[in-house]
Amino acid sequence: MIRNLTALAAILALSVPAAAQEEPRAAPSPNEIVAQAQPSEWKEIAAEDLLVMRLADDADGQERKVVIQLMPAPFSQGWVQNIRTFARAHWYDNITVNRVQDNYVVQWGDVNYDNPEATGEPKPLPEGLRVMGEADYLAAGLHRAVDKLGNGSVLASDPYASKTYVFNGWPIATDARALLAWPTHCYGMVGVGRNLSPDTGTGAELYTVIGQAPRHLDRNIALVGRIVEGMEHLSSLPRGHGDLGFYAADEADKRTPILSVRVASDLPEAERPRFEYLSTEGETFARYADARANRRDPFFIVPAGGADVCNIPVPIRRIAE
Repeated sequence: MIRNLTALAAILALSVPAAAQEEPRAAPSPNEIVAQAQPSEWKEIAAEDLLVMRLADDADGQERKVVIQLMPAPFSQGWVQNIRTFARAHWYDNITVNRVQDNYVVQWGDVNYDNPEATGEPKPLPEGLRVMGEADYLAAGLHRAVDKLGNGSVLASDPYASKTYVFNGWPIATDARALLAWPTHCYGMVGVGRNLSPDTGTGAELYTVIGQAPRHLDRNIALVGRIVEGMEHLSSLPRGHGDLGFYAADEADKRTPILSVRVASDLPEAERPRFEYLSTEGETFARYADARANRRDPFFIVPAGGADVCNIPVPIRRIAE
């Protein structure tokens, strides 16, 4: 009897298609695709392009550091140069976070510099700052480089641009002929606070996006970088109740002190943070971008069929010491 049952089981097994005998393999998630990237596909960020911002310790005495990657050429280089000047003059030391507007931005600078709650004289600006015009919000002549991008790097058009790309590790948008390009206001991007036009800001006031991407700011304000580590220290700060999320006069105690800001290359080598990003020109990034736009891993039922440029963040990781 046992022998007959064994034989029957063997026959039934042979009658079932091979595909049904094997557990179907789930499509990899975007994170799983990134984890498969070869070491050669990761590019280190130069220490000269990193800022280390140290906030006052939190209520539990825990250190809070935020690392910012500065924007590379050809974008916003006048402001980026100013920001290095501010940092090397230690001008940012002992400024504060002055504005936290929910689902919008966190902004920091000298409390007496272009602040509706100012009560004293602003800090003197360092010498040698550059003055930029509104035309500097855009970069020209990128069309040849953009034309070389594979189709996998071109993302769906959106209401704010003819086309959007992830180019050299950064989210950018272009006009219809790709003759002009500009970086986009995605979560974690860092921009320069300014007053009304024609003022374009110097870099004395900076902000980062902490909510849904405010793309209407594209081409209206200079974007100079992005947060690569420590975003939680800014996005979790108490919201301001003054105009535009500035801390009101009775909320001075909510302002978080910024103890120091340093260019990473100026720090002792042992203290320099090291980061790398996944090359956006490689095959792995193309697979990752497709997976972000068309989620096929087990949790998802219906793939979205597309993604905007801010929904495909460039993977960045700290280099293990």
